[in-house]
Formats: sequence, C-alpha cells, structure tokens
Amino acid sequence: MWVDADACPVVVKEIIFRAAIRTETQATLVANSFIKVPASKSITFLQVPKGFDVADNEIVRQTEEGDLVITADIPLAAEVMEKGAVALNPRGERYSNDTIKQTLNLRDFMDTMRSSGEHTGGPPPLNQSNRQAFANELDKYLVQQKRRCNE
Repeated sequence: MWVDADACPVVVKEIIFRAAIRTETQATLVANSFIKVPASKSITFLQVPKGFDVADNEIVRQTEEGDLVITADIPLAAEVMEKGAVALNPRGERYSNDTIKQTLNLRDFMDTMRSSGEHTGGPPPLNQSNRQAFANELDKYLVQQKRRCNE
C-alpha cells in the first residue's frame, strides 16, 4: 500500500498504521517532508525531494497492478488506476473507473473557477463517519488481498 502522505490527515495515517501492523501489510508513506512513523517492519517512510508532484511521480513509478494507493489527489488517483491499482481517498471513497473521470472534470472546473477569482472553499473537515468509511474500505481491501494470497 502506498500513501500520499504530505496531505494525508494524521487520524487517517493512524488508521493505516494500525491496519498495516495488524495485518502485516507493507505500507509505504511518501512525502517531501519528514513524517514520523511507528517502528514496524510493515511501515516505511520514503522522503522525496521537494518539488511539484515529486511524491506523486514516485508513487506512480513504484505502484504495481493491485496495489492500494491512498490519496486525496485526484490526478494521482487517475494515474495509478491506469496502472491497475486501487485508489482510496482519506474520506473512504474508493474511486472507480466510472467515477474518476467525472471527479477529474469537477476538479478541473473548480480550478477554473478559482483561477477566475471565484472563492470555492475547500472540503469540509474530516468527521467520524469519514474516518469510519475509510477504515471500512481499507479493511475491505486488505481482506480481499488476503483471500487472493490464500488462493
């Protein structure tokens, strides 16, 4: 599992840490600034140089088919999905091939609105139902992976 860690909420990282340790699943957090991670053979931190999309590009480069990528970055989600990876955002939404194009279009539209001076605001704060949805989707993915390995 790969985590776009720079903008990943702390509470989501904590869920990832617990799940990775519990299931002995490899979780790699990628960021351009230092992030403290628990001492565990299941969790690694990869610090990349600062720069636009450096962490994203590293995640795309290393992602393989079937990997899970946790990111709120819609273009990154689209890129890893093209490689056959599963993309999950910190609110618990698992992107699908049907929804990713629509989500990209909405993102581009909002970027256009912001660049024209329109104040569009950001997403609402993460709430308990978002955290629960994320934990549920993460567990669902991990169970599916375990079944595949046992076949």
